[in-house]
Amino acid sequence: MNLSKLSTEHYKALLNHYGSPITPLRHKNIEQLAIAVILSAQCTDARVNQITPKLFSRYKNIGDFARASQEEVEKIIYSAGFYKMKTMHIIALARILEKNYEGKIPDNFEALLKLPGIGRKSANVIMSSGFNKICGIVVDTHVKRLSFRLGYTSNKNPDKIEADLMQIWPKKIWNPMSLLLIFHGRKFCKAQNPRCETCFLTETCRFFKKC
Repeated sequence: MNLSKLSTEHYKALLNHYGSPITPLRHKNIEQLAIAVILSAQCTDARVNQITPKLFSRYKNIGDFARASQEEVEKIIYSAGFYKMKTMHIIALARILEKNYEGKIPDNFEALLKLPGIGRKSANVIMSSGFNKICGIVVDTHVKRLSFRLGYTSNKNPDKIEADLMQIWPKKIWNPMSLLLIFHGRKFCKAQNPRCETCFLTETCRFFKKC
C-alpha cells in the first residue's frame, strides 16, 4: 500500500475514534489564539488553558498587551515555562500589531513568520484554526513521533517532516490529520510506554511491527 493511501486509511480510523478535531487552545478571537500559541511552546495545551482565562481577563485586547508590564505578565504566565521570553514575545507582538496591523493578526503566512514568537508550526496553527486557510502542516512533538512510527517519514527535522507529509497527505486532511495525530499521541502513542496493546492502528504501524 502506498503512503498516501495508508495515511487516508489512518485518517478515517482516527476520525472515527476522535471525531472532527478542533484546536484544544481556548480563545475568543485570532489575537487570543496567537498569544495562546506562543504560550504553548514547550507547554501542554491543558496548562495554557489554565493560564489564559486570567491573562485575557486582565488584558482584553492587543492595546492592553502592548502597554502591559513585563513583570505583571510574567507572574500570570509563570507556570507556562520560559515565561520571561514568552512575555517579551507577547508584548513585542502586541506592539507590532498595534503599530502596523491595526491591532489585528495578519492573514498572511509569510507576515506571521516575521512576528515575535511565531515560527512555522505556530503560523500553521494560526492560519488553519484562525483563518481556516491551509498553508502547511503543524508538526509538533506528537506529529513528529507518530509520523516516524507510522512510516510516513524517516526525517527528524520538523521542516523536512512537514515537506514529506505535504507530499503524502491529501491537502484536505492536512489540518485535521495533524490534530488527530496529536490527540492519538497523547492518548495512545506516547513517547514512553505507548499503549500499543489497545491501539487501533497496529495492523499498519511500522513501530508496532518492529516491537
